[in-house]
Amino acid sequence: MSHSATVELARELVRRRSETPDDAGCQTLLSQRLAAIGFTCEQINFHDVTNLWATRGREHHQTAKPLVVFAGHTDVVPTGPLAQWSMPPFDGAIKDGMLHGRGAADMKGSIACFVTACERFVEIHNNHSGGDHNGAIGLLITSDEEGVAKWGTQAVIAELDARKVKIDMCIVGEPTSSETFGDTVKVGRRGSINGKLIIRGKQGHIAYPHLAVNPLHTALPALADLVSRKWEQDEDRNEDQDENKRNQFFPPTGFQLSNINGGTGASNVIPGEIRIDFNFRYSPQTTDIKLKQQFEAILCQHHLDFEIQWGMPGYPYQTKPGALVDAVVASITEVTGRTPTRSTAGGTSDGRFIAPSGAQVVEFGPINATIHQINEQVSTTDLDLLSACYENILTRLLAP
Repeated sequence: MSHSATVELARELVRRRSETPDDAGCQTLLSQRLAAIGFTCEQINFHDVTNLWATRGREHHQTAKPLVVFAGHTDVVPTGPLAQWSMPPFDGAIKDGMLHGRGAADMKGSIACFVTACERFVEIHNNHSGGDHNGAIGLLITSDEEGVAKWGTQAVIAELDARKVKIDMCIVGEPTSSETFGDTVKVGRRGSINGKLIIRGKQGHIAYPHLAVNPLHTALPALADLVSRKWEQDEDRNEDQDENKRNQFFPPTGFQLSNINGGTGASNVIPGEIRIDFNFRYSPQTTDIKLKQQFEAILCQHHLDFEIQWGMPGYPYQTKPGALVDAVVASITEVTGRTPTRSTAGGTSDGRFIAPSGAQVVEFGPINATIHQINEQVSTTDLDLLSACYENILTRLLAP
């Protein structure tokens, strides 16, 4: 059975075992397709991470306006137990209208849609209309989104900034649809910051607690305060005022404990310290600096002996209504007949590295129900619809 160009390209990408940070030749394949339609393709690699920066426009991409970029990643998470997959995760098998395999939804399917949308758009506006499109098109593809994300999109954006290349609008192909294709787009993301907390006590025999200090016990009141705190509530405002002030596109800042570890392995020993992993997911209404200050103040109020190691924050962003949001929403409605919900829910994405440059950023992709799971899959029909949406977005933003 023959399939569309989009589905066939997605299958080719899925067949490459590109576990983070190994690109496994995906970007070489993409470069070949893009170069054939006039893109200039460049590898901007750092350490063991492969990054593709491809651009096309009537003028040099540094001056053509607007520069509209598709951003995504070719790397995938590990498969988990192979025996639990109903079909091999790197075969690119299609059954009952579903493309199966690791990365099919997150996000090799979207990348295939980027390319085929560009192919059709360029053909129409370079050949049929007798002239090229306005502005410039870019693709920023990395092999380090699922990993530490240090030498991927973040590093490429720094390099582009040094070259004075400014992205005006960016569509990130993360799988954003929830129940039905096109039902949700992401117009922002919460920030994220991890931390490792050590609370010290004094080790001793459990039968002589007066000669020891149990950090499990001394930590509990502080942990209760941390879990129950309203992190965006100013001391001089009441709860109703804060609710009215809060950004309605974002849920309140949340704090979660993810691991508590202590003890020596013996049941009759009071531990000398405990180690706690935690995470903040926060809205633009606060900052990582303010959260750190509030967090440490609570620990000090409880007179704890502590040490904190803070991770690198992923900053929140929000794209307000404007040219990009309007184009994405209108394109989805035209192609699918649905008006998508604008959301900021979910985890982090590489959009957090692109938005601080001043770019408008919207995330839009296929249904996310099976991402990172055994038997990841995506509808082939949805891939064709997604490619049509991306082409429609380009038409709205760049057609002469």
